[in-house]
Amino acid sequence: MDWLVFCYSLSSKLSSSPRVALWRRLRRLGALSLTRGVYVLPAREECKEALQWLAQEVRQVQGEALVMRVEQFEGMADQQLIDLFRRQREEEYAEIDSQAAELEKAIGAGKNLQDHPEVQDVLAKLHRCHADIARVDYFDCPEGIRAATRLARIEQTLFAKPTSATKIAPADRDEYRDKRWVTRPRPHVDRLACAWLIRRFIDPTAVIRYATRPKPEEIPFDMESGQFSHQGNLCTFETMRLAFQLDDPDLQTIAQIVHEIDLRDGRYPLPEIAGLDAVLKGWLLAGLSDAELESHGVALFEGLHAMLASHSSAKVLM
Repeated sequence: MDWLVFCYSLSSKLSSSPRVALWRRLRRLGALSLTRGVYVLPAREECKEALQWLAQEVRQVQGEALVMRVEQFEGMADQQLIDLFRRQREEEYAEIDSQAAELEKAIGAGKNLQDHPEVQDVLAKLHRCHADIARVDYFDCPEGIRAATRLARIEQTLFAKPTSATKIAPADRDEYRDKRWVTRPRPHVDRLACAWLIRRFIDPTAVIRYATRPKPEEIPFDMESGQFSHQGNLCTFETMRLAFQLDDPDLQTIAQIVHEIDLRDGRYPLPEIAGLDAVLKGWLLAGLSDAELESHGVALFEGLHAMLASHSSAKVLM
């Protein structure tokens, strides 16, 4: 397989700040250090772009930097490099898992911590740290799954409810084609995501109207009446995804993002949430019309889905 090699040198006259900043940037990229001033990443477009910007910054402080693409390293097989990458992530995941184990132990000891905001804050922080590591876990380190499983188990404990799981009635996509849909005006995250879901997976030519009351022939969504709305602790997008049996794992991730922005219950602290939330709020503050909000929203979620799908494909190819 192909690799990216980043080589750099900085003047000895420079203070330690640029060196430390550069080291931290490379660490956040998940780069593997082979020797002093030489770092390796898999040959992915996002890695290439990040290293090119980093090289430019090095040159701006009168340093030297070079980004190279190589097919193999003399005396080192691809699998050896992959194992080194996984070893780095293994150590980072182990720290997350250790902290999660302590939290799980405290909760299991019957200290009634479930309702404490501090516990939810700790869990959210661990989720964010795990997401940061997973973002640069280019070769699916097994320890990542172990840590994620423990975090999910803690999450279930914290958010468990005595009532049975919400049952969603199935819906046949063929029966919902060539229909008219309606939802409330000034659509925000849940309704925009549903509009994209309808056009992307159910009916590309669907007519969607924005009004406070549905007409008899219209299918309402994210409104008080109708099958497609909040059910239990599920937002409307989650309800529709389950009803139409859309099992795409990337759609599940989008559902978690929509859920968190819409309900803000701390269940899914994913790294994409803050950026999407800011963009969506900006559209409302800009006073966009319902049609403009829908058009922007469809484009946004189409791009998000494409990005998630590309990451999934890249991991499969690796």
